[in-house]
Amino acid sequence: MIVASYVMAIGAGIATLAYAPIEDPIWRTFAADAVATIVIFGWSMTYDNSSFYDAYWSVIPPLVVLYWIGLPESVALDLRAWAIFGVLFVWGARLTWNWTRGWTGMDHEDWRYADFRVMFPRSYWLVSFAGVHFFPTVIVFVGLVAAWPAAVTSDAPLSWIDALAFAIGLGGIAFEWIADAQLHAFAKIRKPGETLRTGLWRYSRHPNYLGEMMIWWSLWLFGLAADPAWARLAILAPLAMTAMFLGFSIPALEKRSLERRANYQEVIDTTSMLIPLPPKRPKSSNA
Repeated sequence: MIVASYVMAIGAGIATLAYAPIEDPIWRTFAADAVATIVIFGWSMTYDNSSFYDAYWSVIPPLVVLYWIGLPESVALDLRAWAIFGVLFVWGARLTWNWTRGWTGMDHEDWRYADFRVMFPRSYWLVSFAGVHFFPTVIVFVGLVAAWPAAVTSDAPLSWIDALAFAIGLGGIAFEWIADAQLHAFAKIRKPGETLRTGLWRYSRHPNYLGEMMIWWSLWLFGLAADPAWARLAILAPLAMTAMFLGFSIPALEKRSLERRANYQEVIDTTSMLIPLPPKRPKSSNA
């Protein structure tokens, strides 16, 4: 059913690209993205499970950039454009696989959506459409638009900024890959209430979120290398993405961890939130 929903959504998006009377390619792409999101939302409502949308975050971005690269008006340098696609493809494939192996079936729904059902019992599906489906689509699309000149409109020569962007993108993938692998292995052996304190998780409470932020800053850096004027405004995209993680995703997860794990306050006191740093001594320790 999940595969069928995405085949239908992508097909609806392609039809929108082909037939929507919108000349501007950015807005035409956004219209296709919005239509595909609405299709997924329809499946979420039909099966009463908003986690139909979960894979959208990682499945759609590589397809959007691939479409941009193939635009007839594209003059972007092939090496820069395909570097962007390469980062997004590896990131998306890995993240989708990580979601797939954690998917237990139609009985599974993200715990945050379950909380929304309790908080908004009468308006849950309005909240689901706006907050779970459409808002992520918008913020991810804006993050992609930060790289628009690098994928389509600029043939500026390659520079050290491109190398930095590529390195940060690969670094972000590595952080997520290693962190999720360590977490997946720990989940098989942990006892209730335990927190992973080894590997990357010894030095950062959220190394996977750090890796995710690096991906979106990487796209902005590619845009900066291609067109600095565009990047001055487009910096709002990675800033918004960072604010979403720092202002909602991480606080919500930490609140849940404090409620479910007896020692999590010690983890907060001793372990850096994002940037990997040597652990601090617990506050109760003697100097």
